[in-house]
Amino acid sequence: MPVDEALAAVLKKQQYYIVGEHSGVKLCHWMKQSLTAGRQCYKADFYGIDSHRCLQMTPSVDQCNCRCMYCWRYQGNAKMDFDSVDDPEFILDEAIRGQRKLVSGYKGNHKTDMEKWEEAQEPNMVAISLAGEPTLYPKLGEFIQACHDRDMTTFLVTNGTTPEVLETLDPLPKQLYVSVDAPNEEIFKKLCVPLIPNGWERVLRTLEILPSLDTRKVVRHTLVQGHNIGWEEEYAELDRIAGVEMVEPKGYVFVGYSRQRLTIDQMPSHETVRAFGEKLADLLGYVILKEKPDSRVVLVGKEGIETKFVP
Repeated sequence: MPVDEALAAVLKKQQYYIVGEHSGVKLCHWMKQSLTAGRQCYKADFYGIDSHRCLQMTPSVDQCNCRCMYCWRYQGNAKMDFDSVDDPEFILDEAIRGQRKLVSGYKGNHKTDMEKWEEAQEPNMVAISLAGEPTLYPKLGEFIQACHDRDMTTFLVTNGTTPEVLETLDPLPKQLYVSVDAPNEEIFKKLCVPLIPNGWERVLRTLEILPSLDTRKVVRHTLVQGHNIGWEEEYAELDRIAGVEMVEPKGYVFVGYSRQRLTIDQMPSHETVRAFGEKLADLLGYVILKEKPDSRVVLVGKEGIETKFVP
């Protein structure tokens, strides 16, 4: 059956474009900023993508196996299974069509850079991260292949609870993000609220297999004041297991439905995020490579490595 009607109403109000039975597209803040103000997402500064050509989407708009307290998405009807499974090529075609429809209104905005607007009609980067847990979509590998067949870069964000999917995913995305948002099992259960047994053990297994995955990898730590900051040594140990060259501490932002669960005081300042990053870098023998204060994020990694993505 299609996306639940009540959920669809919520998503459309939030300016999602719903694709098929279980997918969705939404213009991110930085896409709009890139078109009208010349400002880009931190991923542009860190990794070299073009914000106005980024397709932010998910093949699992209503499927997730966690109820993270800091998540800004609507969690009212979320489930873990699919009533039916859409074809990957169909999802990609419709996602691009949806992006074009969402961006069409900017053509009449006098602030819009029309050269960028034209380029936005042909996205070249797919951020598989909008909502839900994308690794639950059973044809994820085929979807990534469809993107690569069209010379589109792929960034996949996962909560790390499906190591069996990552272990067999073919092809892998061009860049793989694993969100490790707790330093230990106790905090993981309280903050990420897993709906599956052995969720923490699954995250650890994902970290163990990361060194064997032949793609660019980034571990992200979403930092929530009063919940998961101050365990730098434990985070560093997890990052060592993952063996990644880049770690991205990023501050929680008090937006969306997270406001029903957290308060604005739990949004850390950039200074707090940077201090965390500095301690983590020292423990790992890394350095602060880049930072973006307005996004409250720093990039920690091996000194001298190239962070910009090269297809």
